[in-house]
Amino acid sequence: MNIYTLKTHKITTQDKDLFAILDTYLPNFSEGSILAITSKIVAISQGDVAPIGTVDKQALIEQEAEYFLPPATNRYGVTLTIKAGLLIPNAGIDESNGNGYHILWPRQPQQTANALRAYLCRRFNIQHAGVLITDSNVTPLRMGVTGVALAHSGFLALNNYIGVPDLFDRPLRMTQANLADAMATTAVLLMGEGNEQTPLAVIQDAGFVTFQPRDPTTEELEQLHIAREDDLYGALLTNAAWQKGGKADADKRG
Repeated sequence: MNIYTLKTHKITTQDKDLFAILDTYLPNFSEGSILAITSKIVAISQGDVAPIGTVDKQALIEQEAEYFLPPATNRYGVTLTIKAGLLIPNAGIDESNGNGYHILWPRQPQQTANALRAYLCRRFNIQHAGVLITDSNVTPLRMGVTGVALAHSGFLALNNYIGVPDLFDRPLRMTQANLADAMATTAVLLMGEGNEQTPLAVIQDAGFVTFQPRDPTTEELEQLHIAREDDLYGALLTNAAWQKGGKADADKRG
């Protein structure tokens, strides 16, 4: 697998056309490649921002979350939330590189990923193009952030090893590799968390990826998520005193 990042100008709320950004900074894109793009510039281009000082940040987090644990429940004053099938701080709302704005998660990231895939295929006259919309997230009991995929399109996100023999012919019973999150982690690592100004990355020669000349189906998207009670960490997740947020009844596949 090869991956390289693309430097852009400083994306601000003046940049309202995501495809114009790609027209400028993505000069070529080959068959069987994957475009990783930060959720932050997607959200900024869609206007999913709130000026700092004009809104109550805590109220905004609670409105954007499906479920939340109040900030007093941890030593960092961070609101732990569940949103779109992910356990994530502050409903994904961030101020870094926001130029005076709270940056929310983008609206309907899956639809955006699908639109980006169609754009890449049309612009570069190819059949197989992948898209990853990425963000940073934390892992329980581990310091630091890694990447996570908010949405993907154009390839199978899971590589299912169930029933496949290991080195000693023992059939694997549970293993599925999450390719979307794994590649998002690599892309986020290279794109950086500070002032690198590289919100785009291109992944090439990913021989382990099965491309599809279409958007993911509803069934394929549902396979990526686990109900709290069925999760390996279910005993922790179901016993926490979650409060309902404003998006508790929202469509998690948006």
